[in-house]
Amino acid sequence: MLQNIDRLKVFYYVFSKGSAISAAKTLNVSQSAVSQSIQKLENEIKSPLFTRLHKQLVPTAAGVRLFAITRPFMAELDTCLKTLEQAKDQPFGELRIGSPVEFGKAYLPAIVAAFRKRYPDVTFYIKLGDQTTLIPMLKKGQIDFALVDVFQTQNHYLGNLDIYHFLPVAEEEIILACSKQYYERSVKKDHSFKHLTLQNFITYRRDAQVIKSWFKHHFGKSNIHLQAVLTVDSHQAIISAIQHHVGMGILASHIVSKDFQRGQIIGIKTSKPEIKNQISLTQLQDKIPTLTEKVFEKFLLKKIKQIGLQVDRTAK
Repeated sequence: MLQNIDRLKVFYYVFSKGSAISAAKTLNVSQSAVSQSIQKLENEIKSPLFTRLHKQLVPTAAGVRLFAITRPFMAELDTCLKTLEQAKDQPFGELRIGSPVEFGKAYLPAIVAAFRKRYPDVTFYIKLGDQTTLIPMLKKGQIDFALVDVFQTQNHYLGNLDIYHFLPVAEEEIILACSKQYYERSVKKDHSFKHLTLQNFITYRRDAQVIKSWFKHHFGKSNIHLQAVLTVDSHQAIISAIQHHVGMGILASHIVSKDFQRGQIIGIKTSKPEIKNQISLTQLQDKIPTLTEKVFEKFLLKKIKQIGLQVDRTAK
């Protein structure tokens, strides 16, 4: 390994400019400092990089090879530094966002399109997944922030959550639902605890934890046995199974609002209010957001409000 990487920068400019004098002017240092840096670099790699002629430096084969490696790095570094500088004044560069699958599919493409009309220099990488995928990616710096489903997060062990900052940005109604045909055949308007637990259920996980959470909220009971006839880790697959009369499953009501309006899907009501699940914008606690992230966060909150899923911050 080289003892001083800065010497590669000096070498790059000497090779590019063709002389130590020109490189010194570009780097705003003395010619002597440039010559010493090249000499030390040659001593480190134990190979001459230039043949010294009168007022001219002719690259050796080793010099040509080293420049071939150094040039793309310096070019990319220059581009990166310009990008970072530009991002201080206006939204610029790539935003890496994590999101629950169905929320992301339903809303993020339109939000991204609207944002890019205003800020065309911003590009996006969106990772769709559940909290077990998104939170570890956030911790490793693989995404800038994540929209996290709090209802799901509470039912998984994800390590120390104190290192994250959770800002509730959207609120969705979580319901137990089935098709109209299944309701008329099996539920028959009987929404009692005993009758509902005898139904067929479509679950996200084998332990049916999400459905058990629904029963605990509505009836105060969680130690129950349920008949899970289909387990599938996909909100869209749950919806499809409900539409095909397989049984009952947990849904976010806004995702199937048209089916509700048509009477094709029926929600199971009790005397308790429906569960309100919050989707939170989640970042590392000590992370300093960039200008681009700040502008997009404000834009995202505005769009969520227009959709009608904003969090009611006046509610206790």
